Amino acid sequence: MKLTFLGTGTSTGVPSIACDCDTCTSDDPRDNRLRVSVLIEHAGQTLIVDTSSDFRQQALKIKLKHLDAVLITHCHADHIFGLDDIRPLNFRHGALGLYANERAWKDIRRIFQYVFEPTHFGGGLPQIVPHTVVNGAPFCIGRDLEITPLEVIHGRLPVIAYRFNDFAYATDLSEIPPATIEGLRDLKVLVLDCLRIRPHQTHLWLERALEYVEKLKPQRTYLTHITHEIKHARDSKLLPENVEWAYDGLVVSDE
Repeated sequence: MKLTFLGTGTSTGVPSIACDCDTCTSDDPRDNRLRVSVLIEHAGQTLIVDTSSDFRQQALKIKLKHLDAVLITHCHADHIFGLDDIRPLNFRHGALGLYANERAWKDIRRIFQYVFEPTHFGGGLPQIVPHTVVNGAPFCIGRDLEITPLEVIHGRLPVIAYRFNDFAYATDLSEIPPATIEGLRDLKVLVLDCLRIRPHQTHLWLERALEYVEKLKPQRTYLTHITHEIKHARDSKLLPENVEWAYDGLVVSDE
């Protein structure tokens, strides 16, 4: 299993527009954060979690040539607005499987109505094959990649975390329900939401995120969806062993 962080930033990205704070003016590339997304590669399969607002830039940066599927956590703008940019992949490889829960599908069909009820003239449309995921119901992409959707809570919004064999990706959450806690045990790698150090109403903050790490006990944890309040080098000192701030371009594998 190989996981590449395409983006690790919050909804505004880092640097944030019109900000001259220490992080936004940092010359450390780990303090430059595109909107949050990851690429998963395993056993010949390549998939992405969320088509962020920066998907085109992210795909060009890693020279992405092919995807087998797109998985959606939820439909906030920073996680879904890059969907139209899958079209060049469609031109070369045809339609892509798009996986989301029932709640997200309602928003996808509303936001991208032009894809499902085409009425315009000119221009290509994203080509997708819809799949509905169900909390706790595993499915496979290819023969050796088992994916389990697991529901977490983002304020009041149910969001889907995904477990990939013994890796898991859980972003945009303020609470992990008991059933999902059980589904996130025995992990080699956990990617976990952690917006900032100060408390927040709809995201985990550092103390709360570390409480979940202690409860789940993954071998390694990477914190993502990070605001400009976190400066990588400075605030890495706040983290315990085997917990790190993720950064754009970081590659994690089980080899």
